[in-house]
Amino acid sequence: MTDLNRLTIAEARDALRKGETTAKDLTEACLTAIEGAGALNAFVHHTPDIARAQAAAADQRIAKGDAPAMCGIPLGIKDLFCTRGVPSQAASRILEGFRPEYESTVTTQLFGAGAVMLGKLSMDEFAMGSSNETACYGPVISPWRRKGDSAALTPGGSSGGSAAAVSADLCLGATGTDTGGSIRQPAAFTGIVGIKPTYGRVSRWGVIAFASSLDQAGPMTKTVRDAAIMLGAMCGHDPKDSTSADLPVPDFEAALTGDIRGKVIGIPREYRMEGMPAEIEALWTQGTEMLKDAGARIRDISLPHTKYALPAYYVVAPAEASSNLARYDGVRYGHRAKLAAGDGITEMYEKTRAEGFGKEVQRRIMIGTYVLSAGFYDAYYNRARKVRALIKRDFEAVFAEGVDAILTPATPSSAFGIGEMANADPVEMYLNDVFTVTVNLAGLPGIAVPTGLDAKGLPLGLQLIGRPWEEGALLNHAYVLERAAGFVSKPQKWW
Repeated sequence: MTDLNRLTIAEARDALRKGETTAKDLTEACLTAIEGAGALNAFVHHTPDIARAQAAAADQRIAKGDAPAMCGIPLGIKDLFCTRGVPSQAASRILEGFRPEYESTVTTQLFGAGAVMLGKLSMDEFAMGSSNETACYGPVISPWRRKGDSAALTPGGSSGGSAAAVSADLCLGATGTDTGGSIRQPAAFTGIVGIKPTYGRVSRWGVIAFASSLDQAGPMTKTVRDAAIMLGAMCGHDPKDSTSADLPVPDFEAALTGDIRGKVIGIPREYRMEGMPAEIEALWTQGTEMLKDAGARIRDISLPHTKYALPAYYVVAPAEASSNLARYDGVRYGHRAKLAAGDGITEMYEKTRAEGFGKEVQRRIMIGTYVLSAGFYDAYYNRARKVRALIKRDFEAVFAEGVDAILTPATPSSAFGIGEMANADPVEMYLNDVFTVTVNLAGLPGIAVPTGLDAKGLPLGLQLIGRPWEEGALLNHAYVLERAAGFVSKPQKWW
């Protein structure tokens, strides 16, 4: 078999079980692809020795007939996941040199299932960003280009390294995290599938925290079937994570029946926002018709508090970030600033954080500290928490009325250029999350599916939002949409 790195997870799994290829050959194909893709800047910590050892172990398991679905599958791991003995620095200078002595629960489960780690993937610093330009490693470059234009484009963020690597066939799948859309937005920008599970479905233990009540890990893959396979290996109750749900893990792949006849798809009127590009509006309409043609019933719905979601998110998330990032002080691990004569502990804290944290992280820490301070806690943070409760109630009401899934755009545009928003008001960048943050605030599962190209030849995606804990049903709706859209476009190799 040739071009092994271009296989999907499902195709590779079947080929491995039939003896048509080996985990060793799959891994070498991906390592070769990574070596030739330095221009993308997606992989930032390379682990070829670990990958080869894991591939050899996977081949032994397969030969013995002990082969879970992910056995022998080469993956990229977002730099937010702690991996034992391997740099895990959340793309931040403040964690430079940090090599954990422990393994995150997600990577433990993936490696236990026989998956192969090719290396660590870049991301926005501490997952704060929508363009992967805030990483200490420099920006990740999308493998996609506009027609007739060589300008470098963003792969989205914060899981931009994961999105670029999967889209460019450097790995068969990748881990991502989603706090306000950081799996779904980059997936839509790069023409791949990304699912954020229900909050609590996947353990957060060993994932470097941004906003603890919003963060959730999930897979980024080439197809919906691949997402179902990989999600199954990532899920499960974890007693080390107090927010981990003690629920059985369904067979998500078995849920992909392709039958959604009689299911009700909600179309929220509040998502038809002023200034929405005509191409996004047209794609949304086409997606609606695709699901209708598959036998689903379409219903207009209202989520009245949607307009408050973005401001509420940008109060709650920075507040939690300011608390989580207080632990980085230069004392125990990571970067420590050089001190001048006479400097004390306070100066060490100040200089270390000034040097270690990037501008966006500093901005969010300051916002979070402000909204939690005396005199502003009730005016901002408590009010945002109340809005969050109302947003969650909106979804509960819609699902109680028989809606099975909700269809929305995934992003307000296709990918923009690197540096195009560098001097813009930060709020313009934050607006990239306008369609995705409600899902995190309500703790719901959401998935982005590539469904078309815009006039510039760039991918566009649609988002499906599901009922809590019903990822199987959500994946089935996404599977129907994927098949109807027939999206097979790949970026033309320039790197």
